[in-house]
Amino acid sequence: MDHLLDRYLSQVEFSSYDDFVKNFQIIVPEQFNFAYDVVDSYAETEPQRIALVWCDEHGDRRTFTFADLKYYSDKVANYLTGLGVRKGDPVMLILKRRYEYWFCLLALHKIGAVGIPATHLLTSRDIEHRCQAADVRAIIAVDDERVLQHIDDALPESPTVKWRISLHGQREGWASLTDGIANADAHFPRPTGDAAPTNTDRMLLYFTSGTTGMPKMVDHDYTYPLGHILTARYWQRVIPYGLHLTVADTGWAKAAWGKIYGQWLAGSAIFVYDLERFDPKKLLEVLAEHGVTTFCAPPTIYRMLVVEDLKAYKLDRLVHVTAAGEPLNPETIKQFYEATGLKIREGFGQTETVVALANYQWFEPKLGSMGKPSPSYRIDLLDEDGNSCPAGEQGQIIVHTDGGKPTGMFNGYYRDDALTHLVWEKDIYYTGDVAWRDEDGYYWFVGRADDLIKTSGYRVSPFEVESVLLEHPAVVECAVTGIPDEARGQVIKATVVLNKAQEWGEDVKRELQEHVKEMTAPYKYPRIIEFVTELPKTVSGKILRRYLRQAPAEATEKHMPPTQLDGQPNPKADPTK
Repeated sequence: MDHLLDRYLSQVEFSSYDDFVKNFQIIVPEQFNFAYDVVDSYAETEPQRIALVWCDEHGDRRTFTFADLKYYSDKVANYLTGLGVRKGDPVMLILKRRYEYWFCLLALHKIGAVGIPATHLLTSRDIEHRCQAADVRAIIAVDDERVLQHIDDALPESPTVKWRISLHGQREGWASLTDGIANADAHFPRPTGDAAPTNTDRMLLYFTSGTTGMPKMVDHDYTYPLGHILTARYWQRVIPYGLHLTVADTGWAKAAWGKIYGQWLAGSAIFVYDLERFDPKKLLEVLAEHGVTTFCAPPTIYRMLVVEDLKAYKLDRLVHVTAAGEPLNPETIKQFYEATGLKIREGFGQTETVVALANYQWFEPKLGSMGKPSPSYRIDLLDEDGNSCPAGEQGQIIVHTDGGKPTGMFNGYYRDDALTHLVWEKDIYYTGDVAWRDEDGYYWFVGRADDLIKTSGYRVSPFEVESVLLEHPAVVECAVTGIPDEARGQVIKATVVLNKAQEWGEDVKRELQEHVKEMTAPYKYPRIIEFVTELPKTVSGKILRRYLRQAPAEATEKHMPPTQLDGQPNPKADPTK
C-alpha cells in the first residue's frame, strides 16, 4: 500500500513517538522531480488510480486519474514551452480551485519554471508588486473579470510580464489555456542536462505577509514536496486509496500542505470543492456524499461546522481530522468530538516549513495544544536573551539547523538576504511565533512576536494595512492590530488619528474601510475603526500596540490608553485630553 513511500523513507511504520523521532528519515534522490517521480510514476504503474476528485457548488464534477494528470500536464508543458517559457522563468498562477491549477503547476515542475501561486483576492497594486519583485514572465488566471482587470491594470508597471493566459482567452490580449491544451502535443520528455531542474533549483515562490515591509518571497526548492510526507502521512494520516480534503485556496501555501504533494506521496486521492462563498451545510453535504476519509481545515471552519447538526450528516467514512492556521479553542474540539467521535489534532508550521509541531497518533492530544516536534525539526523556545525557556515560560519558537535544515524547509527569502539573516542566523531559524511548553513536552501557541494578524485563516501584516490607510488624505497617523474574535480568531482593528479638518463619524469610517478594500485584498480591511487624538507611544516614538488590542465601546478619544515612557505609563499623560 505504501510502496511509493518505500522509495523515500528508510522506515515507514513506527511503534511509538520516540521511535518516530529517532528513526524517521527522508531519502532524497539525487535529482527529484515530483511531477515525474510521483505523478508520472503512478501513471505508469497504476494509470487508472484516482488522483483528483473535483466538484463545484453548481453540481459540476470531474474525476482525474494519474494518467489524466500526466496527459494534461505534458500538454500544458508543451504549450508553455512553445510560447517561450523556459527553466527558471517565474509564472504566476491565479486559478482559485479550478482543476487546471494542478495541470499547470505540474507542467511548471516538468519545465523547471518557478511556480508562484497567488490568491484571486489580490488587487492591481498587489499584483504589480509581485511582478516587480519576482520578475514574473507569465500569468495564468481564471476567467474572472475582476481578476483579469486587476492584472491588466498592473501591466504598465510590470514590464517583465510577456504572456497573459486565461482559461478561455476571451479577453483582448489574453491567450486561451483551453485552446493551448487542445493543440499541444501529449508527450513532454523529461529534460536532461542543463535543461533539467536540480534538487537545489527554485521550484516555488510563495509571497507571505511581511511584518515590517511588503510581502516577502519564500523560496522552496525541488525537495520541498518530500518534506510534506510528514504533513500528510503522519499528521493528517491520509489513507492509501482514500480521499483527502484540505480547505484552502490554491493561492496559499496551505494548498501545498494539503492539496498535492504529501497526499499523493502517501497514496491518497485529493478532493477539491470549488466554491465561491463558504456554506457549512454544503461542505458537510459534499463530505458525506463523496466519502471523504481525511479532512483538514482552519479553526474558523470548525467553529462554523459545530454550530450545525453534525449528527445529521453521514460522515462514517471520515476517520482523521486536523486543524492548523491559528489556535483552536478547546470548546470547539469538544463539541466536534461529541458529535463525530473524532479528535481534531492540531499542528503548527509556516509557509517556510512543513508541519513542524503536531499532535501525532502515538500520544493523546491535549485540547488546544499544537502537540510535539516533528522528526528532524529540533524545536526549542528562546527568551529575549537567547536562553532556552523552562516549562511554563513563554518564548519564541526556533528551529536549530546546525545539523542541516530539515527536508522541506525553505532556503531563505528570495532577493532579501538581509531579512533572511535577520530571522536565520548562527544556525537558528526564528519563526516569529511565541509559545510555551508544558512539563510533558506539549507546545501551546501564544501569538506572533511581530503582531502579525490571523483572521479567518488569513495572515495579515499590520504594515500593509497601515500603509494603505496612510494614503487616504483624511488620515494623519494610524496603528493596526488584531483583536480576539470568537468566529474569526481575530478581526482587524485600526486606531486612526484624523487631520483636524476631518470630522469623526460613521461616514468616514465606511470611507476608510472601502478605501482599504479597493487598494488591497478585501480580507485586509479593518472591521473596527477607533478614532483618537494621538497614539500611545514610548519616548522613542514606538507605538504601544498592546494597549490598542481591545474593541472600543464607542469611537471616542476617552478610550485612548495613556502615553508611555519606554513601557511605563506616563504619569503626566491625561487620556481625556
